Amino acid sequence: MQLGTTAIVLLAAAILFDSAAAQTTQAQPTTARTVVAASKLATVSDVPIYFKAVQVTIPPGESSSVTAGNGMLYQISGSTAVSLDGDTKELTGGEGLFIASGRKALLKAAPGEPSIFIHFFIVPVTDLDQPVETAPAIVQELYRTAAPIPDLKPGSYDVNLTRISFPTRMPSNPPHHRTGAALYRVLAGSGANTVEGKTDVKGPGSFIYEPSTLVHQWGNAGDEPFTFLVFNINPEGTAAVVPAAPLKAR
Repeated sequence: MQLGTTAIVLLAAAILFDSAAAQTTQAQPTTARTVVAASKLATVSDVPIYFKAVQVTIPPGESSSVTAGNGMLYQISGSTAVSLDGDTKELTGGEGLFIASGRKALLKAAPGEPSIFIHFFIVPVTDLDQPVETAPAIVQELYRTAAPIPDLKPGSYDVNLTRISFPTRMPSNPPHHRTGAALYRVLAGSGANTVEGKTDVKGPGSFIYEPSTLVHQWGNAGDEPFTFLVFNINPEGTAAVVPAAPLKAR
């Protein structure tokens, strides 16, 4: 009888161990988020504003300057010494920096290799075609919104640049939309973007614009992580992303 009881106890322990191991094995992978740069804007609703993105290449050891609209740098390769208001910050790959509208920044590439970065802007229509980084920098426009960002109300706004990575084989997240707007740039992998029941695959180099009215989903059906940048603006103190409204409430 005692042996029987002992066997039952051992069997129960083995079942619990196997169950715990199975739960550990089946644990859902998590999304990695890194805020690269962030700031606040006192207002963005006095004039219509647009998203714009350019890629900038500064030859090794050369310098450029920029005085433009509110924007954020994201270093792709090489490094850039950014001098702003008497302070200098060195940006290396994967790092970023906010530069406010009207402030002049001096940008210098390190010797040995060119500095390559993306400069994301939030600008009024009057500044869309204004020069950005000066020669000898090589500037290539990558994207601009065709119309102003809609539904921006009076008040202060949070603006940030975030790098996000979805693990492999991650199912699409629930439908959601922005409280402000966002501009995506895919860095690596391929993401499944679903809008109104239609799914498109977005690969490296793609830009995706998300106004507040766009209800959508993101997932990763691929065998490598899906990594992208999100240049986001949302009302201060409000979540950047909220669940989609019920159909009866739309």
